[in-house]
Amino acid sequence: MNTFSRGQKGKLAELGVGSSFPVEVDISAAGFSADVSCFGLDGSDRLSDDRYMVFYNQLASPGDAVRLELSGGKARFNINLDALPGTIAKLVFVAAIDGAQTMRSLGASSLSVGSALRFPWSGADFGDEKAVIVAEIYRRDGQWRFGAVGQGFNGGLSALLKHFGGTEAAPAQSAAPAALQSAPAAAPAAAPAAPRVSLSKVTLEKRGDKVSLDKRGSAGFGRIHVNLNWNQSGNVAPAPAPVPEKTGLLGRLSGAISGATGGRRRSGGIDLDLGCMFELADGRKGLVQALGNAWGDYNGAPYIKLDADDRTGSSSNGENLWINGDQFAQIRRAIIFSFIYEGVPNWSATDGVVTIAVPNQAPIEVRLDQGGSQMMCAIAMIENQGGQLQVTKMVEYFEQQGRTSAHELMDRRFGFGLRWKTGLKD
Repeated sequence: MNTFSRGQKGKLAELGVGSSFPVEVDISAAGFSADVSCFGLDGSDRLSDDRYMVFYNQLASPGDAVRLELSGGKARFNINLDALPGTIAKLVFVAAIDGAQTMRSLGASSLSVGSALRFPWSGADFGDEKAVIVAEIYRRDGQWRFGAVGQGFNGGLSALLKHFGGTEAAPAQSAAPAALQSAPAAAPAAAPAAPRVSLSKVTLEKRGDKVSLDKRGSAGFGRIHVNLNWNQSGNVAPAPAPVPEKTGLLGRLSGAISGATGGRRRSGGIDLDLGCMFELADGRKGLVQALGNAWGDYNGAPYIKLDADDRTGSSSNGENLWINGDQFAQIRRAIIFSFIYEGVPNWSATDGVVTIAVPNQAPIEVRLDQGGSQMMCAIAMIENQGGQLQVTKMVEYFEQQGRTSAHELMDRRFGFGLRWKTGLKD
């Protein structure tokens, strides 16, 4: 693999890179988060088509020319240059930080293009900037090239947006941040307006923090996406030695062995599972999770459906749950939870985050912070409050007590009143 330094450039073809390849950005940001984005620019270095800005609030461009997968501190852009229109001449990869931290707070980070090249960089390369253009892939003389940039910005992602042709509106008086609006036009009236891109997201910082959303459509909230992602690299902090013979969830829940998990405990790696307990408006209560094949139903009750479970814990898309927001009137509440199905319990090493994305609304982010060696975390409560969708950060952890499972203890805490028994994934 070729190692590039700041300012170095090269032709992709000469580096052995074809038209389809991954670009991975690995950022070391201990205790805070850095958002990674890709701007698809025209020949004038302007974001003339907002559909080619790919970031946490828009994970893919038209035709999947650029598709983003997020996992812990890593971002993977799957690039298909052949799917880009002729109007897109450059792909710019950027990182931005919210809050009090600056770029100098970052540890050793890097951007790589497949197995062809790697551009290492770190906070030592910057000062108090809030954002940085890491690298770019651009078309010149009919050939695609790579350039290692490393240029800092003081104003964060909104400053980068303005630099490439957009600006941010003043925040509205609501729980969620306002969307972006086009920049004031200095050009003649016939010139196209700057693109409208929403960079807004809501991060619930403290336990008990909440946000309420109103319906944007006549039917309801649309297709609601709940995503759980975490650090799946296996680079976790040391944890207590595993108890002999008790592997996977069965051993953790009840102490029963019976070889039920096949002894599948990975060394270091952690497999988190996503699920929810629900209560419908008519009083029915239940559970949606991979354990016991309780997958749920999107079109019928409970109007909540879990995606296929990632048995390996290696999927960069994490775990996903879908809520039928057009049937939200049928749902009274749902507690979103995660449990460690395999691996030594060590929440501090997971860097876990749940994102609740409601169409045409700012995504809501809840981080799984402050945990220890427990196996279960109640992450967030989604409630129907007079037709509004209210999300509250819970992040409460539970550990088995005697023969009472963590699932049951969580149930008691939130009063669902379900009946529990030990279960397995097939």
